[in-house]
Amino acid sequence: MTAPRHHWISASSRADRAAAVERLELPLPLAAVSAHRRLRGPYTAVGTLLRAVVPDALERCPEAVARHSVEILSTTPELRALVPASRETLTSLAVPAERTRFYSAVRTLRIANGLVDFLGAYLRALGDRPRSLIVDDAHRADPTDGEFLAVLLRRIAPERLTVVVTTADEPLDEPAGSPAESLGAALAVHCRHLVAAASAAAVRPGEPASASSYIDNDGTGDDEAEQAAYLRLSPADRQALHDLRRQELEAAAEPSLRLGAIAWHAENGSDPAGAGADALRYALDYCMDLGFYHAVLDYGARGRALVTYESNPGHWWAFTTKMTTSLAALGLAEEALALYDGARGVSTSPSVHMQAAYATAMIYTRHLAAEHRDHEQARRWINQGIAFAGQLPDPKDRAMTTAFYRNGLALIEMHRGNTEAALALVDACVARLDTELDPDEQALHRSVLRHNRAQLLSALRRPDEAFDEFTAVIARDPNYAEYYLDRGILLHRQGRLGEALTDYDQAIRLSPPFPEAYFNRAEARTEAGDIEGALADYEYVVDIAPGMTEAHINRSSLLIELAQDDVDAVRIAWSSVESGLGATPDSPELLCLKGQLHELRAEFEEAAAVYSAALTAAPDYAEAWALRGALAHRAGDLASAIADLEQALALSDAPGIRFNLAVACHDDARHGLAVTLLDSVLSETDDLDARLQRARSLVALGRTEEAEEDLRICGDIDPSYLPQVRELLPDMSPAPQGR
Repeated sequence: MTAPRHHWISASSRADRAAAVERLELPLPLAAVSAHRRLRGPYTAVGTLLRAVVPDALERCPEAVARHSVEILSTTPELRALVPASRETLTSLAVPAERTRFYSAVRTLRIANGLVDFLGAYLRALGDRPRSLIVDDAHRADPTDGEFLAVLLRRIAPERLTVVVTTADEPLDEPAGSPAESLGAALAVHCRHLVAAASAAAVRPGEPASASSYIDNDGTGDDEAEQAAYLRLSPADRQALHDLRRQELEAAAEPSLRLGAIAWHAENGSDPAGAGADALRYALDYCMDLGFYHAVLDYGARGRALVTYESNPGHWWAFTTKMTTSLAALGLAEEALALYDGARGVSTSPSVHMQAAYATAMIYTRHLAAEHRDHEQARRWINQGIAFAGQLPDPKDRAMTTAFYRNGLALIEMHRGNTEAALALVDACVARLDTELDPDEQALHRSVLRHNRAQLLSALRRPDEAFDEFTAVIARDPNYAEYYLDRGILLHRQGRLGEALTDYDQAIRLSPPFPEAYFNRAEARTEAGDIEGALADYEYVVDIAPGMTEAHINRSSLLIELAQDDVDAVRIAWSSVESGLGATPDSPELLCLKGQLHELRAEFEEAAAVYSAALTAAPDYAEAWALRGALAHRAGDLASAIADLEQALALSDAPGIRFNLAVACHDDARHGLAVTLLDSVLSETDDLDARLQRARSLVALGRTEEAEEDLRICGDIDPSYLPQVRELLPDMSPAPQGR
């Protein structure tokens, strides 16, 4: 029987796609939405879906709405009247003039995962009956919707929610910056693909094609006759229709329309360089603040087509610099450098040159690929920016901008390895702003400075001061999740597991899901003995971030520990390792774990082959040499065992490797070397197995008195060793009185 799958329907016309959807046998409909970004820009499909389901979800599962309010309000601003914004941060509340921190490019991926979690909770609240979701026009989706659909297709079971995605028959565009979740890949892997047959164009006797229909559909229609009628209009008539439609949409007062249809009509209306540029500037600023960087690139390019530096320098620079910031965030820093060079070539504005100098410095020290970073070049650019900032006429602007740029210099110094110098710079920035600004001015940037100070103190191994600084910044900005994560990591390193877990819990509660918080909590739970909780966290991490190899490794390692005496656990561990290898097939750590599972299943040849594969992938991976050596030892091949273990020891001085090599040397009658190896192990640990093994080699060397000392210690500390003690030296004299 064929397993249920999602559906991908492609056809050149929307009518043919719709007809193909009608022929599917689908469960109860949840919603049918369009993803065409010309309608509402980023999250067009998501917003339409949430506007349909959130009012009902507030009745059925209000706790799920509250848990995912950040995701809901970030994607669907129309719901602010229904869903309280209870987790605002200094970043989200900052006025444009004080916005000095922008979201990571991966925030949209976190939002996508949170939305999938929300839909899962809502579907459970609806009951057991399966549902279906139809998403049309996915080939015209903004990358935010594409990312959400990719995550949804991968994570949600089609028997719970059958997703139908329709596209034109053209290849899908991949967003710039190599996204972690690709819609094209998800459609190929998780969907049954149906190429719908083309039908004859519908005949509409007595109904001429209407240009106004094309306008009323906000340019999303694919009726060629309507498009032709639109193009036949005079420019003035086209502009008049665009102006009229824009006014209708503005009257609706729905914020997301300003990111799509309103901006499109404005730039094609009667005042493209005025109303059009203004509309694009609004959309640009809005999406910049929310971290929708692909949309910023789109609005910026469209805006730069309408204005020049000479005609509207304010808009032109905003379109340019926010494009460059977005390019850098998306990993396209070389393109950002080219735009800044172009800006320097046309502008004589000190402000433009100042901002470009700072941003160029950050690109050289932070955003370029590691092999192309140049911290000395970054210093030259940041110093130019600081020189410009020092000439600003307003004392408060001068203080703020200089502090901001010198904080950038601190980052460069940290990257150059001068952590103490970086801390001194940040301290000076904090002191200057405290002196020259009112207490509530520039709250966001002052919190950024304090956070940077806490991180530098932590790097300098001054944990008590770092803890105090993290605590102070949390008091100032209590809803910013990353502060709790960073303080939790500090507490975790100090062994303060209970406090660390509290901070990890808070970071998880405040933010759309991000894997690092769950991963760190899983590690802390493991150390605290909460293996069930740790496994649940690792399970969630590999669900939301399947490429996070370390989570697969840690989860599989825990499962293998549980699998020693549990056949079911072996099966679960096997599935975990295979899942990890599906994401990173050459991971030597996962290959070694697979080898250990083969050994648990008594598949020794397969285990040896997997260990060899790990060494092919990573010849310097000591663990693989050690495991293959130990396997050869158990098989009685002492020469191979010693050769592999010696290679492992050359790569790692781990006590366990020395112990295993000592055992192999003992069995090969190389007792002197075995004792030397075990001496070094016992100089670092108080391992009773190592002491017992040394006694064996000492007995073989005739050094019975030394062996007796080791054996007495083993028997005194752990009576379970007594049978092996008596086996080695049955005539061993009793311990002296008082031992």
